[in-house]
Amino acid sequence: MPDLLLELFSEEIPARMQARAADDLRRLVADKLVAEGLVYEGIKAFATPRRLALTVHGIPARQPDLKDERKGPRVGAPDAAVQGFLKATGLASLDEATIQKDPKKGEFYVALIERPGRAAIDVIADILPVIIRTFPWPKSMRWGARSAKAGALQWVRPLHAITATFGPETETPDVVPFSVDGIDSGQITYGHRFMAPGAIEVRHFADYEAKLEAAKVVLDAERRRDIILADARQLAFAQGYELIEDQALLEEVAGLVEWPVVLMGSFDPAFLSIPGEVIRATIRHNQKCFVMRDPATGALAPKFVLVANIEASDGGAAIVAGNERVIRARLSDAKFFYDTDLKTKLEDRLPKFSQIVFHEKLGTQAERIDRIERLAVELAPLVGADVEKTRRAARLAKADLLTEVVGEFPELQGVMGRYYALAQGEDAAVAQACEDHYKPQGPTDRVPTDPVAIAVALADKIDTLVGFWAIDEKPTGSKDPYALRRAALGVIRLIINNDLQLKLRHITAEALNLLGESKPDLVDEARQRWQTLYGGDQSIASALEGAFAAVFVKDFLSFFADRLKVQLREQGARHDLVDAVFALGNRDAEGTPVQENVQDDLLLIVRRVEALGNFLDSDDGKNLLAGVKRAINILRIEEKKDGTTFDGAPDATRYTLPEEKQLAAAIAQAKQDAGAAVAQEDFTAAMSAMAKLRPAVDAFFDKVKVNDDDPAIRANRLRLLNEIRTATRTVADFSKIQD
Repeated sequence: MPDLLLELFSEEIPARMQARAADDLRRLVADKLVAEGLVYEGIKAFATPRRLALTVHGIPARQPDLKDERKGPRVGAPDAAVQGFLKATGLASLDEATIQKDPKKGEFYVALIERPGRAAIDVIADILPVIIRTFPWPKSMRWGARSAKAGALQWVRPLHAITATFGPETETPDVVPFSVDGIDSGQITYGHRFMAPGAIEVRHFADYEAKLEAAKVVLDAERRRDIILADARQLAFAQGYELIEDQALLEEVAGLVEWPVVLMGSFDPAFLSIPGEVIRATIRHNQKCFVMRDPATGALAPKFVLVANIEASDGGAAIVAGNERVIRARLSDAKFFYDTDLKTKLEDRLPKFSQIVFHEKLGTQAERIDRIERLAVELAPLVGADVEKTRRAARLAKADLLTEVVGEFPELQGVMGRYYALAQGEDAAVAQACEDHYKPQGPTDRVPTDPVAIAVALADKIDTLVGFWAIDEKPTGSKDPYALRRAALGVIRLIINNDLQLKLRHITAEALNLLGESKPDLVDEARQRWQTLYGGDQSIASALEGAFAAVFVKDFLSFFADRLKVQLREQGARHDLVDAVFALGNRDAEGTPVQENVQDDLLLIVRRVEALGNFLDSDDGKNLLAGVKRAINILRIEEKKDGTTFDGAPDATRYTLPEEKQLAAAIAQAKQDAGAAVAQEDFTAAMSAMAKLRPAVDAFFDKVKVNDDDPAIRANRLRLLNEIRTATRTVADFSKIQD
């Protein structure tokens, strides 16, 4: 079957847009082909700094014939309806329609439309101009004399040529005939801008790719990345160094060149007195170059790797020399910034924060730093951190935001705080917390383990979350402008990874209290907003009047519960087990709800989910689940039928069968053992205690008729079933678990 080759050759495609543009081209062409009945075998898109290309393999030579049956108006319908039907279907008269009978609606007209399929090349010739004209570039431009005309083509940069061929691999293909803004499609493309700029006539994709390669163009971005990485590693190895790999930089550089040529340069070793992160940021940002280190010591080496887009006649000497001059100048600037920063202590920068607004409603950075410091001090004993070191770290943690280096390279915030703190003689834990309090910033980022850093990191994130919660800037749908979901995930990972048992309810209330002291009007506004929002609910309205913080905290913790659910599910936990644990709320060892029905000890939640999953993987767990679900279903049906619940302890004097007595005894023992285990936070033992219920539950359902003819016995047996439900709620809500 025929293949399609398409290339859109332009002046330049920015590296940051190339991957998305290739995906968009593939998606748009694929969707249009399928919509036209041209189902293909394979499709792949490519991007270089000067071209978007696409190959589609195995397209049918023709569209399939279309046979469609379109239902029309009833026989005898008004003339206007009949005329609309004829116009829509292309029939000349009702004589060309058939009449069908419907048992309920009577007779109605039906048009049988048959349309022969068109040649695929003609369909493609209609599709491609539309795609090109409506291509979703993030930014585009018009150019030349045509730009003043209405409907002029907009492209990321001037579009110079369109290559479009169609045909079987074994034959000479046809040009797909179309024109866009005066540019006619053809078989001509162009090679490397400098080394092979001449025109190239191409046919099929294999021919196209091979001729581009000969013309110094590597079409596939993945292959360009592989070439750059392999050559850079080899150059570093040859010098006795190790390349510091940077995936984001690699992606960007691969989008800047069509023919990658990897070269090595050097800089004055005297610059190594600057922190390595500053050197790396300087070289990366200004010249898009990689750096390397000594594998024996891990120290940065005075070398860098650059990627040129040309095989220079001098072997790249002039290119390397030019990059070395620029890097020398930029490193001189960086050294000046760093040396200047060292002259001012971190604490001496803090007064300036009183003139810097963190958020219009949440106050200045100085006010926020004060809240973080006070909250971190509260957290320190809970995470095993030294209180005074934590206080000092929280006070200094943001100070490097006002330094010259961080002003130049914002991504080094925290990192430079650590360097400056160590330089002025701060304790190592304080210095490390200056860097680590921002962490973790994503699902793969490192989680701090030092207690001082943990306390400051938690305080920073919780203050952010509570503040934006108070001003009603919660995440909505896909919108999260203040990265609150990321902050919540950071809190979760800090707690779980460090095995911390913290009561988020109390921490959140304390953060809200600190915010209220700092911005009392803000908290009053939040209270009024919630009263308006929940005014129709008397219980909530009453709670807001007496204890706004309790209602605020409950809503806030619900957000944490949702984020933890997402986190657990992403780690492979069954969603129903997560729901079964969260449905418990906060309960005591007997399974009785306490305080608000929102879990706030994240570590215990995770441990409980893990234990429940392991239990349900066992035979005892599976069989007990079946018995408990049976009891729950019976209770649900009978409670609905009677319009009441069967709470309360069953009457032991009404037991008439030994299986009832045995089940009652087993439940009492299981509740006692499971409650004791839960109190000790040994959820595996709690599950084992529940497993002992299985024989008694099985025997009860095998021998006992629940809905006895005697109403009193029936009610008593239903209360006994309710005891099963209550007992298992010590460890999980089994009604939420799927069979």
